Amino acid sequence: MNFWEYLSSRHQQLLADAYQHASVVFQCMVVATAVGVLIGVATYHVEWAGNLATTTTSTILTMPSLAMIGLLIPIVGLGVPPTVIALTLYGLLPIVRNAIVGLRGVDPSLVDAARGIGMSRLARLVRVELPLAWPPILTGIRISTQMLMGIAAIAAYASGPGLGNEIFRGIGSLGSKNALNQVLAGTLGIIILALLFDAAYVLIGRLTIPRGIRD
Repeated sequence: MNFWEYLSSRHQQLLADAYQHASVVFQCMVVATAVGVLIGVATYHVEWAGNLATTTTSTILTMPSLAMIGLLIPIVGLGVPPTVIALTLYGLLPIVRNAIVGLRGVDPSLVDAARGIGMSRLARLVRVELPLAWPPILTGIRISTQMLMGIAAIAAYASGPGLGNEIFRGIGSLGSKNALNQVLAGTLGIIILALLFDAAYVLIGRLTIPRGIRD
């Protein structure tokens, strides 16, 4: 059968895989964003601490995804746990780095003005520094999401959820009549999801970043 016939016959399974793929990436990005911003907040004031946070998360990103998932399997088993741990760790670097850069780039005079009107350290962080650092942080989130969309496909190696299962089934049955259709369907599905997520981030940016800062 041709590709369109394959899509028609397998659309329910493909939609289920696409939903699982999007869900696991979204959930891991929520965790990675929370952890990454916290790391940025905790380290941006001290030069060596910020450098250490960036170097550590950079080192994690250099580890091959297949190797990391393989190392996690004996510890947490197959399926969702190694997928979530690996994706969360891989998503940290752009968020941590951009959070540190964004927070360090806040105009000190604005922070001093907030201090002068009696704002506490936490209030200055939440109401002044983080809002001004939000554009680079959002950029880091977008970059991380695009990376995780592709890396999540490797999770099929550990029986993880998502469209990677379709790709691995196709690779595992090379030579069969539907092998190419399976690989193509999984790959195109991931690309479409990545574009949809990126469009959502563009919309979030337009809604949350003032025009003067955005432009």
